[in-house]
Amino acid sequence: MKIALVGGGAFGEKHLDGLKNINGVEVTALVGRRLEPTRAMADKYGIGYASTDYEDMLSRDDVDAVILCTPTQMHTDQSIQAMDAGKHVEVEIPLADSWADAEAVMAKQKETGLVCMVGHTRRFNPSHQYVHNRIVASEFNIQQMDVQTYFFRRQNMNAKGEPRSWTDHLLWHHAAHTVDLFAYQAGPIAQANALQGPIHPDLGIAMDMSIQLKSENGAICTLSLSFNNDGPLGTFFRYIGDSATYIARYDDLVNGREVAIDVSDVDVSMNGIELQDREFIAAIRDGREPNSSVAQVLPCYKVLHDLERQLS
Repeated sequence: MKIALVGGGAFGEKHLDGLKNINGVEVTALVGRRLEPTRAMADKYGIGYASTDYEDMLSRDDVDAVILCTPTQMHTDQSIQAMDAGKHVEVEIPLADSWADAEAVMAKQKETGLVCMVGHTRRFNPSHQYVHNRIVASEFNIQQMDVQTYFFRRQNMNAKGEPRSWTDHLLWHHAAHTVDLFAYQAGPIAQANALQGPIHPDLGIAMDMSIQLKSENGAICTLSLSFNNDGPLGTFFRYIGDSATYIARYDDLVNGREVAIDVSDVDVSMNGIELQDREFIAAIRDGREPNSSVAQVLPCYKVLHDLERQLS
């Protein structure tokens, strides 16, 4: 399986670290915005082709599939271009920043029949897989999820502290993780409400947001998001259920009393990004729909669209 990675930022490097652990996979091309750092990353990971030309990469015979870790605003066009070129696509979250664009990617996937998967990593983190397995086994039912997504990002910087060429978004990017996960764990969303704080004068986005969700089976979710939080960064999930309480922090899981739960045997890796990439490659090899396919996550983007209409 020959893979091209597009976007050599902080998250692109996470994918490269995961892909090197998967047998029978070779990253044959790396595409970035600036040639010098792209070449440097390609050299670091032993990738033979480094370029800033996305279309040239798509014309190569040594590329079977593309992983997109590019700015949100490029996801739709690049996904469609890749499928038009006959390449399978894994596009990082979010799939799009509008409902119309999300539908366009879905339409192209149906037209081509290629694998198109979205990077909703929470479906793959061992911590959330553990909870999901208990739900599927009818051993645990969610009553409430309490989620905090916090960053300190008053300047346009990425996770490595480097300047970003694009502006992140609490609703279309960070809320997408929780909206999709809540539906994945508790069932289809029947009701959604949102409030946002002041718009940042330079970044042009809300720096604080609150979202409430309710599933068809009555479970509720409260999501708090902030770019203003001066403290531990990331997303922290509290599952309150009928038989237990769990707190998930990325790949790690504890119970409600902060006692660690061993999730090392949930899957073949403790790295959610690697597990996400493994699913993408396995779906291509098996000729099947992947977990977190564009079809499966599309309802999340309809909820985000409806919330954006509320906020505007």
